[in-house]
Amino acid sequence: MKNIILIGMMGAGKTTVGELLSQRLQKQLVDIDALIAAREGMTVTEIFESQGEGYFRSMEAGMAQALSLREDLIVACGGGLPLQEGPMAALKQSGWVIYLDRDAGEIFDGEDLSDRPLAQEGREAFVALAGERRPVYEKWADATIHDFTSPISTAARVKEAVETLNSWEQGESKG
Repeated sequence: MKNIILIGMMGAGKTTVGELLSQRLQKQLVDIDALIAAREGMTVTEIFESQGEGYFRSMEAGMAQALSLREDLIVACGGGLPLQEGPMAALKQSGWVIYLDRDAGEIFDGEDLSDRPLAQEGREAFVALAGERRPVYEKWADATIHDFTSPISTAARVKEAVETLNSWEQGESKG
C-alpha cells in the first residue's frame, strides 16, 4: 500500500493530522523531526544550535530515503524537507504527497512556535518563508488541503484526497 506523505509549513498540522489518519487508517505514523530528535537525544532546536542546520538536513535526507523504501506509512515531513530534491523525489515515488496549505499568518498567530528554529525571527519573516516555500510544496503535491476548521476535518479531507488519487490510479491502470 502506498505511503501518505504530509508536507507543509511548520505548525500546519502535519503531525496532528498524521496521528488522526494513523488511527483512522490503521497505518503507522512516522514523524521525521521526532524520529531525528529521538535518535539524537535532543530537540530539533538543540540539533540546529549544536550541530547546525546542514547536519539536521543531512539526517532528514537519510531518514526520508530510508522511509521511501517502506510501505503503508503516514510520513509527516519537516517543513524544509521538500526543499531537498533527492529525498523528496524518493518519498513521492513511495506514495501520495499531500500539501497542508494552512495560512502562515494563522499558523504564526495561533501556534506555539517557540521550539521551531526557523520561526524565531517574527511573523513577517515566517510569512515570507512560507511564501518562498509555497511553489516548492505545490510542485511536489499530488493534492492540496485548505480545510483547517478542525484537525478532524483536515484529516477527513486528506483521506478523501488519497481515496480519489487511489481510485484515479486504479482506473488509469485498467484503461
